[in-house]
Amino acid sequence: MLIRIRRETIFRYAEPVKTAIQKLALTPRNYDGQRVLGWRIDVDHDCRLRACEDAFGNIAHSLGVEGPLDALTILVEGEVETFDTAGVVRGAVERFPPQLYLRETPQTESVAALRAFACETTQRAADNLSKLHALLGALHETLLFDPHVCEPKGAAADALARRNGGAADLTHVFIACSRALDIPSRFVSGYVLRADARAAEHAWAESLVEGLGWVGFDAAEGASPDESYVRAAVALDHLGAAPIRAARAGGGKETTQVRVSVARGQSQFQSQS
Repeated sequence: MLIRIRRETIFRYAEPVKTAIQKLALTPRNYDGQRVLGWRIDVDHDCRLRACEDAFGNIAHSLGVEGPLDALTILVEGEVETFDTAGVVRGAVERFPPQLYLRETPQTESVAALRAFACETTQRAADNLSKLHALLGALHETLLFDPHVCEPKGAAADALARRNGGAADLTHVFIACSRALDIPSRFVSGYVLRADARAAEHAWAESLVEGLGWVGFDAAEGASPDESYVRAAVALDHLGAAPIRAARAGGGKETTQVRVSVARGQSQFQSQS
């Protein structure tokens, strides 16, 4: 499937900003499930834009803009060819041993309630793959997905207590529970092609399954990712895989507007290796 993505982020500041520094994790990279046909980043001010790979092997860009500026717009767009791999991730860059993805973070801390939920929902499962699917189904039935919430509202335990959250919240709960079961799991940020008007920017988890490798699990949808998903960045939690992380000097109150569109595409780019 050809998928065309366009993401526009507009930052507005109540007072002129002296300097703005940002890390962008918005660019997908090739693996067996997707091939990037073309991708570009535009900034509406003169800036220093440097491409690199972060610690997890994600394609990242650092951005520095000198002020004064009252607003800043970042546009990324491109086209990706995707393939249905039944959620199995092969050919991706792996920087760390799987054991790293058992590490808890403040957003994925496995408190008693999460450990109890994980044990209760998987007690009849015979192997790790069955446990992960049982956990996925239980979370999808128990927690209400709010498609309009992009940023997590708190830690995984908070989302479980509320019984609702956005995609990042539900992903944190899945990761915390699976790590409590001693299954390495990680956070994935990316995009999804939807048939309705729900947010096209999305988050899901990947867990390590013996004999298969890394497998995707989308707690918001109760299913594994298919060819409608575009994988952009992985990390231990949302904080590490956030599309944009920003710092600035001055500016007063900041407002952010994000517009994301994901649609079936017709290739306009040259293939890249």
